Amino acid sequence: MIVVGAAIAAAFALPGCAPAGYNSSDYGAQPAANEVAATPGAEPTAGATPGATPGAETDDGADEADAPELSDDEVTTELNATTVKRMGETVQNQDGKVLYRFDKDKVKPEVVSSCNGDCAKIWPPALINKGEKPKLEGVDPKLVGTVEREDGTLQLTLDKWPLYSYIGDKQPGQWKGQNVAASWFVITPEGKKNLTCLPAVSKPVAPPSDDDAQGDKDSGDAGSDSGGSDYSY
Repeated sequence: MIVVGAAIAAAFALPGCAPAGYNSSDYGAQPAANEVAATPGAEPTAGATPGATPGAETDDGADEADAPELSDDEVTTELNATTVKRMGETVQNQDGKVLYRFDKDKVKPEVVSSCNGDCAKIWPPALINKGEKPKLEGVDPKLVGTVEREDGTLQLTLDKWPLYSYIGDKQPGQWKGQNVAASWFVITPEGKKNLTCLPAVSKPVAPPSDDDAQGDKDSGDAGSDSGGSDYSY
């Protein structure tokens, strides 16, 4: 507990670490170029070359035969290790959306994605079709797998943690989902929580309405509770 407390205190003490309510235009820093450190003369990290594909089996051993077919705009085609200002290491999809892990998911004894319904509207899972694999850059293919969700779709995992984006992130490289509900955290290329910057615990944005599937009515400000609704995810 002492070590964890010290890490949190250090995160708050870091200059430039944006607190909840920080100016929305500057809170989620624009992504820098892929800056995952490489040691001079060292061999390339596994999966660092664009086009590399993961070889991991489905994490929970689920039968993928009945997985529904998703359209091109519903799937995650890339997992890219990318460094952003203030936060540092992130994993981003093909659109530059920062990906997160959820503390309420389970990885033992089997992988379970616990974010469904309205939760999944706020935190869209990183989905993929049966037999397809995302291109990887800076992500070890041995850490990449899938888990079957309750609706039968396949969700990408990293070190067994299911991956999600956040509808509150409106621009590439933003990370407004950090520490939302004290349960959501930016994931590193190794599948760990990135605690470099830890804003105060905040509420998620509200799920989009049926006629606003993309959530465009929401302001996207970090920690917005969008009308006072109390979402625990």
